[in-house]
Amino acid sequence: MAKFIMLFFLVLVFVFVGRRHGAVSSFEIEEATIDGIHKALGDKSLSSRKLVEFYLNRIQALNPKLNAVIEVNPDALAQADAADKNRKGTSSSGILEGIPILVKDNIATADKMNTTAGSLALLGSTVAGDAGVVEKLRKAGAIILGKASLSEWSAFRGFEVPQGWSARGGQGKNPYVPSASPCGSSSGSAISAAANLATVTLGTDTDGSIICPSSANSVVGIRPTVGLTSRSGVIPISLRQDTVGPICRTVSDAVHVLDAIVGVDPKDPETAKAAKFIPKGGYKQFLKAEGLKGKKLGIVRTFLFSLPDGPQTFDKHFATLKQQGASVVDNLEVPHIMETMNIMMSGEMTALSAELKNDLNAYLSALPKSPVKSLADIIKFNEKSAQEKTTEYGQFLFEIAENSQGINGNDVKDALKNLEKLSKEGLEKVMKDKDLDAVVFPHGRGFSLVAIGGNPAVTVPASYGKNGEPYGITFGGLKGYEPKLIEIAYGFEHATKARIKPPLAA
Repeated sequence: MAKFIMLFFLVLVFVFVGRRHGAVSSFEIEEATIDGIHKALGDKSLSSRKLVEFYLNRIQALNPKLNAVIEVNPDALAQADAADKNRKGTSSSGILEGIPILVKDNIATADKMNTTAGSLALLGSTVAGDAGVVEKLRKAGAIILGKASLSEWSAFRGFEVPQGWSARGGQGKNPYVPSASPCGSSSGSAISAAANLATVTLGTDTDGSIICPSSANSVVGIRPTVGLTSRSGVIPISLRQDTVGPICRTVSDAVHVLDAIVGVDPKDPETAKAAKFIPKGGYKQFLKAEGLKGKKLGIVRTFLFSLPDGPQTFDKHFATLKQQGASVVDNLEVPHIMETMNIMMSGEMTALSAELKNDLNAYLSALPKSPVKSLADIIKFNEKSAQEKTTEYGQFLFEIAENSQGINGNDVKDALKNLEKLSKEGLEKVMKDKDLDAVVFPHGRGFSLVAIGGNPAVTVPASYGKNGEPYGITFGGLKGYEPKLIEIAYGFEHATKARIKPPLAA
């Protein structure tokens, strides 16, 4: 009995001393949410410095295995100290105050870090200022922890370039099954969120670049309506389809980040048009555990049978949707779905190639300092750089883009007309005709259905295959449907609690 009392006393002393000196174990921080961190910061059991130190240590330990972080911010600890000092005063910066975030390496930060889209061609370039979303992150009090790796040039250099690979970052690894694809192009953001290398991360999506890696790495990804978040300062593919959104471990964290980054940016005219979709009071109000109740969902089974264990895995989730109060239109037929999903048949390749040439050249020419000033310069650089592995992986898509006639060519006009038709007569029509709140598709499939029309989607962890490979479930909607999609996603997450920590990050 005396030994037990002495042991109990020692435990109390350890806890007291640890808290007094700000010591925090990895168990307490790992998997921590924004709300949990705020509580710990508020009761002084945690500081932003300790939080940043934790993530920097994890990056140092795990990134050699994962290749998820391309660069850490040398000023991250100074930003953490500033956040701690600010919190001791009377001022408060915002929802992300003191929260470390990794942003994808195609999002400009006006600091000591590079912005390169994973390419050696842009090393040493400088940006005119923070990207619009980074300005909003800083205003909300976030700590820019570093840059996440990605599929180089947002997966639009060539078909042979592996998902998750870049010359700067190396090959990103799926933290659940290293041999499985991490998907892209926001691979590093998704890997980092899954492996607890940051509290939250930011990605970009042109056609599946948030949805697919979120599904493949068992995290939550939100692809916002185009224009809801600013694209200024983001290395582009297509300003018609590009959007910036959060990749996090929970729906609530993703919503907190979304609330911080939406809104008008004078440097991106589309944000003024999309501002009408932003609800008064923000998106946090739609985090409802009963969010599936009363929703009408259309299940797109077209892609289900291409997945190992697909039907068995997802049938139980479809049953959950109904158990939680949703009505379901099963086997939903979306007109022109196969054409929509074929980047060549739909005309999406023609449109994106011309838009890349136009939009990327405009971005590069506006940089205050850059080794390359055009797509043609990048192609030449890649041909001379052994590290870019052009002989092995090629740059087929870049070459198509450079040889295009530009955005005013008749072929591009025809392609854009067809894409508009496919969206209006496909997803938009079936959702309106069936009065659907969302369409449901499995494991990152179906992303072109929403992407070509600039529509939103939310991906949530769902299941794991026999080999441990994650499967996500995606809820897609029409422009401005974020409130409905958040309710649905949060309701599904609350009902299933499907996500488990990745073994490679243990």
